[in-house]
Amino acid sequence: MHLRRCGRDAVLVEVDSLSEVAAVRAALHAADLPNLLELVPAARTVLISVHPGTDLTPVRRVLDTVDLAHPTKTESRDIRIPVHYDGPDLALVAETAGLTEAEVVDLHSGTEYEVAFCGFAPGFGYLVGLPEPLRQPRLDSPRTKVPAGSVAIAGEFTAAYPRATPGGWRLLGRTDTTLFDPRRDEPALLAPGDRVRFEVAG
Repeated sequence: MHLRRCGRDAVLVEVDSLSEVAAVRAALHAADLPNLLELVPAARTVLISVHPGTDLTPVRRVLDTVDLAHPTKTESRDIRIPVHYDGPDLALVAETAGLTEAEVVDLHSGTEYEVAFCGFAPGFGYLVGLPEPLRQPRLDSPRTKVPAGSVAIAGEFTAAYPRATPGGWRLLGRTDTTLFDPRRDEPALLAPGDRVRFEVAG
C-alpha cells in the first residue's frame, strides 16, 4: 500500500488489486470517521477526501489496520436489474465462450455481482464476479454510440450503460432501469459495495 498526498485535504491510496481496493474502502467506511467527505475507489486506488483543515492522522491510523487479504464486511444493498437479453453481441459472446446463447444468458443472469467502483460516466458501475467463460476482450472496433441501458461485458467486468456513449464492450442485452437520474436524492442507482443481480426480463 502506497499513500500519496493530493493537496491538503485528500490522500490517494495505491494498492495492487480490486480486492485490496475493496479492503481499503470497507475499512474506512466501517471506521465512520466524522470528517470524511468522500471515498472514490477505482481499479487500483482509493481517493480519500476530508473536510478542509482536517488532520489526516485518523485516516492514516485506519489504513495502518487494513487487512488487505480479508476486507471488513460492510452493509450493502441488493439490487435487481431486469434485462432483455437480445444484444447485438450475444451470438459473438456465445461463440467465443463455446456456449449457446441460452447458456450465456443463464451464466450472466445466474451470478451475483458486486460494484467495485464507478466511473467513465455518471452512474456507470464496474461490476466484478463475471464467470470466467464470459471474460472476453473489448471489441476490435468500438461503437461510436452505445444505447443507454445496454448491458455489456469486457474483461473481468460487466456493466449497464446509464446513458448513450461511445464504447467497445460486448453488448448482451438492455435494461429499462434508470441507472442515473440527477433529480433523485442519490442520482446513481449503483454504489461501490452494492450486490447486483441481472434478471431475465419478462
